Amino acid sequence: MRIDVVTIFPEYLEPLNVSLVGKARARGQLDVRVHDLRHWTHDRHHTVDDTPYGGGPGMVMKTDPWGEALDDAVADGYESGAHGPVLVVPTPSGRPFTQELAVELSQRPWLIFTPARYEGIDRRVMDEYATRMPVYEVSIGDYVLAGGEAAVLVVTEAVARLLPGVLGNAESHRDDSFAPGAMADLLEGPVYTKPPEWRGRGIPEVLVSGHHGRIARWRRDEALRRTSRHRPDLIERTDPAAFDKKDRETLSLLGWAPGPDGRFGRTPYAVEE
Repeated sequence: MRIDVVTIFPEYLEPLNVSLVGKARARGQLDVRVHDLRHWTHDRHHTVDDTPYGGGPGMVMKTDPWGEALDDAVADGYESGAHGPVLVVPTPSGRPFTQELAVELSQRPWLIFTPARYEGIDRRVMDEYATRMPVYEVSIGDYVLAGGEAAVLVVTEAVARLLPGVLGNAESHRDDSFAPGAMADLLEGPVYTKPPEWRGRGIPEVLVSGHHGRIARWRRDEALRRTSRHRPDLIERTDPAAFDKKDRETLSLLGWAPGPDGRFGRTPYAVEE
């Protein structure tokens, strides 16, 4: 996969040189290119912003530097169709970034990120490039940052770990929270490692039982418990067909019951752990 990032703060992307992403770059699995937007300015102050039409506070990033930067990035190795680039625009007004979207982006060979500053980028830039390539406007949460670089780091790490060979164990992300399949709408439960006792605290006996079926059921139940506690909205929106008989028993103990439409909702009671 190739990743281009155009930013006015290239140094912000230094974490892409460490951890799994850094190792993937060193092995040639990721080709990451960080570009300084100010390189495409033509005044002595390297201006990238101007006042907004219509008035109001803040500044808006200009069209010309972005247009020239993106044209150069795209021209350097452009391929059309399935091998062409997609534009990823971090913005609080974008589509929520989810594990499902991370999987979708991981299947693309080339991502170009446009982390903005100030009040954002002149809208015409996105409209222009939407005629040339898919554009993903993505939000990593319901809050506003000083700039989009942190979002680039989040999205890149979530996507890169899904690429073949990046994780040491290819099955590592199968049971992740939100992983497609059985965990699509669940949070991963607690995990444990050695020693078997620490400061008077042991581990659940089922995990050392050697009984794979019981262990799998325990993990599923713990995922349901954690999701019920921290993200009940996920259970409410889950297709009831995704819950088997044992799931339903666990949910009942946690204070959930199917409604008239079959979807699960909170009951007036709940059993505390």
